Amino acid sequence: MSNNYQTLKLESSETGVWTLTINRPEALNSLNLQVLNEMSDALRQISETDFEHVKALIITGAGEKAFVAGADIKEMQSMNEDQALQFAKRGQSIFHELNLLKVPVVAAVNGFALGGGCELALACDFIIASENAKFGLPEVSLGLIPGFGGTVRLARAVGIRRARELTMTAEIIPAEQAAKYGLVNEVVPLADLMPTVMKKINLILSRSPLAVSKAKKSINEGFDLETEKALDNEAEIFGQIFGSEDMREGTSAFVEKRKPKFQGK
Repeated sequence: MSNNYQTLKLESSETGVWTLTINRPEALNSLNLQVLNEMSDALRQISETDFEHVKALIITGAGEKAFVAGADIKEMQSMNEDQALQFAKRGQSIFHELNLLKVPVVAAVNGFALGGGCELALACDFIIASENAKFGLPEVSLGLIPGFGGTVRLARAVGIRRARELTMTAEIIPAEQAAKYGLVNEVVPLADLMPTVMKKINLILSRSPLAVSKAKKSINEGFDLETEKALDNEAEIFGQIFGSEDMREGTSAFVEKRKPKFQGK
């Protein structure tokens, strides 16, 4: 299935793997308000689709030069303080929606992931990048700061000292360096990017989809809690899953030495 947007391509496969492509190659896929609004609509469509028909999401950019090269500077240039505040809140809200999706979300970074593009990748569950990819938060070189969650998520991904360095210097780093910093999970040749992403997704899809969803929930919620509260939250989710068909199927298959047939229930 394919959906018609002006700035995005949203496609789904028979296996339930969806691909959302930022489709403004003439502007290096930069994020403007239209992109954000269409992305919000696409994410809402995905979240409202039955689990049977949406099992994972890939986010990438059109062309080979850029994943997303940043927010649209021309659009931001004319904003006043209130408009800028609302623009930042809009981007943060949509990236939070992305983070809350129950299915695995993989950023397939195929070029520049700068500013808002780096922030978009950080909002995904993990990042696989091509060798030509570059990452950075260059906002301070424009008299700005990251506004779509970059100062928050980057510190949590690479540590506060490295995040300060990258944000304050506005340094743009290659994919291999981003991987050393813990920002990127894996770096592969551009031709191998989507096959590698699909291999990783297929491995995840071979596991219990319900358990994967609950594990993601526990990680995301626990990250912001004190250790004791995070452990209590994990125990609650652990207990809940014992009422599921997937738990009974997975444990029975293990005992019976066969492959499980998970249903996501």
